[in-house]
Amino acid sequence: MNTVIAKEELERILDQAVQDVTERTAGVHLHQGEQSPGEDLCTVQITFDKGFRTSLTLCADTGLLYRMACNSFHEESVSSEDLEEFSKEYLNVLCGKIARAMFLATEVSAHFGPPVFYRGRYEPEGSEIQFVLTYTAEHCGGAQLIHHVPCANVDGAVSGEA
Repeated sequence: MNTVIAKEELERILDQAVQDVTERTAGVHLHQGEQSPGEDLCTVQITFDKGFRTSLTLCADTGLLYRMACNSFHEESVSSEDLEEFSKEYLNVLCGKIARAMFLATEVSAHFGPPVFYRGRYEPEGSEIQFVLTYTAEHCGGAQLIHHVPCANVDGAVSGEA
């Protein structure tokens, strides 16, 4: 295992991907801010199981995800099942964009498992937070993209498998 990218560069890649994918798939403009999401939350988590030993967790206000899903589906309302499916597909698309950007930056191929949806806040076991990107939407609602690394990894970079 070797160090492949600095934390600051990873933050830049993740931020760019979040803003681009959110605007394109859901028509919502997010900007980095200080305010954390409220109490009515949904979490979507995905693990990179090949190439990088990390995971990403998107924790967002349910209202924001609901608005994003409605925009994406071109509907005035969506069901709970639609909200879950949208949230998982959104994170899947986001991670695809991130994996591509990471490959271009590091030449390490990444693979990630299927996203998992949770009502409320979810923290993956056996990992620790490396950093959190906090976002607010132009009308209301917030989200956090949380980058987790295995507890044993304490350096300031993302590790890749050689």
